[in-house]
Amino acid sequence: MNYSAKTAFLFGQKCVVSLQKNEFVRKPEMPPSPLRRPKLHHALLPVMSMIGFLSVTVLVFGGSPHIPLILGSGIAALTGMYLGFSWKEIEEGAVQGIAVALQACLILMVIGILIGTWIAAGIVPTMIYYGLKLLSPTIFLPAVFLICALVSLATGSSWSTAGTVGIALIGVGRGLEVPLPMVAGAIVSGAYFGDKMSPLSDTTNLAPAVAGSDLFSHIRHMAYTTGVSTVIAVIGYAVISRGFGGNEMNDEGVRLLMTTLEGRFTISPLLLLPGALVVAMVVFRIPALPALLGGAVLGMICAAFFQKLPPAAILLAAQKGFTSNSGLPAVDELLSRGGLESMLPTVALIMCALAFGGILEKTGLLDVIAQNILKTARSVGGVTAATVLTTITMNIIAPDQYLAIVVPGRMYREAYRRLKLKPQNLSRALEDGGTLSSPLIPWNTCGAYMAATLGVHPFLYLPFAFLNLLNPLVSILFGFTGITMVKEESEIAEVPEQKDPQRNRHS
Repeated sequence: MNYSAKTAFLFGQKCVVSLQKNEFVRKPEMPPSPLRRPKLHHALLPVMSMIGFLSVTVLVFGGSPHIPLILGSGIAALTGMYLGFSWKEIEEGAVQGIAVALQACLILMVIGILIGTWIAAGIVPTMIYYGLKLLSPTIFLPAVFLICALVSLATGSSWSTAGTVGIALIGVGRGLEVPLPMVAGAIVSGAYFGDKMSPLSDTTNLAPAVAGSDLFSHIRHMAYTTGVSTVIAVIGYAVISRGFGGNEMNDEGVRLLMTTLEGRFTISPLLLLPGALVVAMVVFRIPALPALLGGAVLGMICAAFFQKLPPAAILLAAQKGFTSNSGLPAVDELLSRGGLESMLPTVALIMCALAFGGILEKTGLLDVIAQNILKTARSVGGVTAATVLTTITMNIIAPDQYLAIVVPGRMYREAYRRLKLKPQNLSRALEDGGTLSSPLIPWNTCGAYMAATLGVHPFLYLPFAFLNLLNPLVSILFGFTGITMVKEESEIAEVPEQKDPQRNRHS
């Protein structure tokens, strides 16, 4: 140490001593640490309480998940306070958890406006009309899956797919007398095919970023598990569609529905353009919020131009939804929906769920659950199964698709490196479980959105969301059998760890 550095050091020491002796000098506040280290039973208490509240309220009384989630948040908050966290810290955790989904809440409200204005404009009725003319009941479910898969692959957005072609296909399914849970299951499966495989999807980019892989290696590696699951799903939809062949009753119902739509709305091929424009905007990487808002504005213009609706009626449809008075119950039930206000219960559900997840994360209870799961993952199959099951668990207890990818990705990265598995194995497992299980959980942001948009409860369409059910199982099977589980020995030989330990540690 040279003279000037030594002098500065001694001067700094004297300043510290003099500051410590001065009782009027306020020391910077340090964040308080919990008085007790959280243990597994602490973490399981709020989780099991929330599951119990949800089971009784939803399954026994047929109620909404909102209050059970609030009660679960209360148990989580009390547990955090017992561990030594202040109320301010717990409140911050809840607020930070909600902040994660604010963009999703805005998109939900815009989707509500879009649905209301598109029905009023005749856009959705036109999609239903031409869909009834083109699709046959015997091929309907495979066609639904493939149409939604192509649209979501092109746009990278499951939400946009369900909110546009999805609501039209629900109408076509009702006209063809196909049970709506089956239709919704095929829509969700197709929509999440693209959400998982499209390079435009946010989760497809997020998973390799968290795992340390690159985008195209990630997509190529997912093609193995997703390809197998997709083939089985299409076969499954083809088999169950054979039971809905075109009998006389179906043909009569389709004709009546089409006649009613023609009598109530102006049907024109030009009304298909707004849907195509929204898809094009998403393909060209325009963010979802302005793209969907632009679609809603196009709906307002079309409502005025094609349906000759006054401004007051258009604004009412955007705010409260469209009300159909055609005289045919099937049409009125299908088209009386949408509007910003229709999405507010879903927004409230998302906020309640993410407040619960935010408190668990802030108090370290999520980390305790994660670490205990990690102890059982010793083999390639064990790590893969643990990753998939953890993402599903995260979708349940910290109900957001992004958290279900980010948190397990951080947890298991070192475990995959220890087993000399390439990062794309981890990123694939994150999406096989995290992306595809999210719409199956009613209080998850994705499940809440699909239920609000398609009008079918997630527990009803869950048995028919074949891709979402199959893909996690295929991923676990590949993990235990070693199929396509690529090792990284060649990379280790090229870049020895001892030459650049810092790079290997943080890569």
